[in-house]
Amino acid sequence: MSTFTNPIKQRLSEPGTLFGLWLSLGSADAAEALAHAGFDWLCIDMEHSPNDSVDVVAQLRAIAAAHLPSEPIVRVPTNEGWIVKRALDAGARTLMFPNVQSAADAARIVRLTQYPTEAALDGLRGVAGAVRAAAYGMRRDYATTANAQIATIVQIESVAALDAVDEIAATPGVDCLFIGPADLAASLGHLGDGKHPDVQAAITKIVDAAKRAGIASGIFALDAASAKQYAQAGIKLVAIGADVMWLLKATRQALQEARS
Repeated sequence: MSTFTNPIKQRLSEPGTLFGLWLSLGSADAAEALAHAGFDWLCIDMEHSPNDSVDVVAQLRAIAAAHLPSEPIVRVPTNEGWIVKRALDAGARTLMFPNVQSAADAARIVRLTQYPTEAALDGLRGVAGAVRAAAYGMRRDYATTANAQIATIVQIESVAALDAVDEIAATPGVDCLFIGPADLAASLGHLGDGKHPDVQAAITKIVDAAKRAGIASGIFALDAASAKQYAQAGIKLVAIGADVMWLLKATRQALQEARS
């Protein structure tokens, strides 16, 4: 029996909200500390943070060292095969893909996460045995069991994606539609105004599309109050901020209290 299992993939279809946090500081120490906080998942961000492949490996190790059920998600910076392959070989089991525009984009992304096995002959993932994901070659069944355990999250953050959201949601292999409120607001002509009625209507449309397709939805919430509202709306993956945001909030508050 394989020891390679992805709890996030399983829990996406179970009741309850999975709360997470963005890791933007590029710090393995911060990742390890926050893995002890009890989050269901932690997103190692390669798109808008100074994380490269080496940083990702360090943070994956740090999260695993906590021996708690915080599952890492890696958001790749681009939907290119080479970076997807590196993240998966490093041991990531759940990947988030930014700015997916169409069902064709989504289908290609799924192929990038899959080995070309009998069940997925069109898989595009290259095979290498001595990688961290396969315990450096010691996990002999990795190549034959990995496909079923990879969770694929696609971000809906543009008007084009919104128009194609039902087709994207119905793409085989897509496990979750994750809403990028900031980019979505900008694409709708409301830069910096994620609370605009047009943006909120778009969020509802995406969540409903995910429900119709029988998959999960996710979103980045700026605060705990918004996170609670999103959870009550049935959104499965809810990020309640980022490490750098909380660092600044706590330190500024302490400084203000000291000066007062």
